[in-house]
Amino acid sequence: MKKKSFLLATVLLLALSMILAACGGGSKEVDGEKTEGGKGGDSTAEKPEYISILTGGTGGTYFPLGGSFAGIITDETGIKANAETSGASAENMTTLKAGDAEIAFTQTDIASYAKDGKLMFDGESIDNVSAIGTLYPETIQIVTTAKSGIKSVEDLKGKKVSVGAPGSGTAANAEQILEVHGITFDDIKKQDLSFDESTAGIQDGTIDAAFVTAGTPTGAVEGLSATEDVIIVPIAQDKIDALVEKYPYYAKEEIPAGTYKLADPVLTVAVQAMLVASNDLSDEVVYDITKAIFENLDKVQHAKGKLIKVENALTGVGIDVHPGAQKYFDEKGVKAK
Repeated sequence: MKKKSFLLATVLLLALSMILAACGGGSKEVDGEKTEGGKGGDSTAEKPEYISILTGGTGGTYFPLGGSFAGIITDETGIKANAETSGASAENMTTLKAGDAEIAFTQTDIASYAKDGKLMFDGESIDNVSAIGTLYPETIQIVTTAKSGIKSVEDLKGKKVSVGAPGSGTAANAEQILEVHGITFDDIKKQDLSFDESTAGIQDGTIDAAFVTAGTPTGAVEGLSATEDVIIVPIAQDKIDALVEKYPYYAKEEIPAGTYKLADPVLTVAVQAMLVASNDLSDEVVYDITKAIFENLDKVQHAKGKLIKVENALTGVGIDVHPGAQKYFDEKGVKAK
C-alpha cells in the first residue's frame, strides 16, 4: 500500500512540474534579466541571430546598398544580416507588416501612405514599422525634350504624360505635384508606363513627357540624353513651398548642371530613400544597427553611400522613428529638419 502511495505521489509531482514548465512560456534569463521567448519590442528582448533586409530589384540602388549594410551589420553587431531582392517600397512595407522580415528600404512618402492606410494600401494601416533613418534623395524628375516645347508644369495640360505604373509612388508624386499647380489627371492624356517605357516613348514621339522618381542620374534618362536634348521641367519655389506644407515628406532638391547634359541646375523636389525596421526588434538591437551603419559609411562601395550623412538622417522621415534609432541620433545631436 505504501509503495502504491509513493508511486502515485511521484506521478503527481512529475505532472505538476510539467505543467509549471509549460506555463513558463519559454522565459529565460539573459544578462541577468528575464525575457520572454520570441523577439518582442521591449528593451529586454533577445538579440536575433539572423535578420533579413528587404531591398528592391537587382538592377536598382537598394539591392547593392542593402548588401553593403548587411555586411556592416554582420561585422559590427554579430547579427547575421542578409539583403534580399523584392518589389521595393510598397511591397517591403507589407512584408514587414506580415512579420516576414526585420528591416527594409522604402521611400518616405510610401511609408507615410502605409502608416495612414492611403493610396496603394487602401485603408490597411501599417503600424508595426518605424524609421531607422533617411538615406539619400529620390528626385522627382519631369522629363521631356527640347522639341516638345514644354517648359513649365502648366505646359503639361493636354499633353501625353506618363505618370508611372498605376498605384506606384511615382503616380502619387505626379498627382500631388499637378495638384499644387491646379491640374488633375483629367487635364493631361495620362499614360501609365515604367521608366524605360517612358523614355522610349519620349524618344519615339508617342508621349511628350514623363514623371520619374529615382536617384539622379537615372539610367533610363541618361540613355535618353544620349540621343535627345533632355529637359527637366522645373518646379517654382512657391509651388515647392505649397507642396511641402501639405505633404511634409517632400523636400526641395536641385538637379546639378551637367546631369543629362543640362546647361543649368534645375529646381525640383525629392522624397527620401529610407531604412525602416519592424517594431518587433528591440531598442538595443536597432540602436546597434543604426550605429553600425552610420559609423561605417566608408565601407559602403555604392556611389549613393557618399550622399548618406548622419546629420540628414531625420530629414523628411514622415513616420515615427524607432526608439533605438532615436537614442543614437540623440547622442549625435541629430534633429529633424
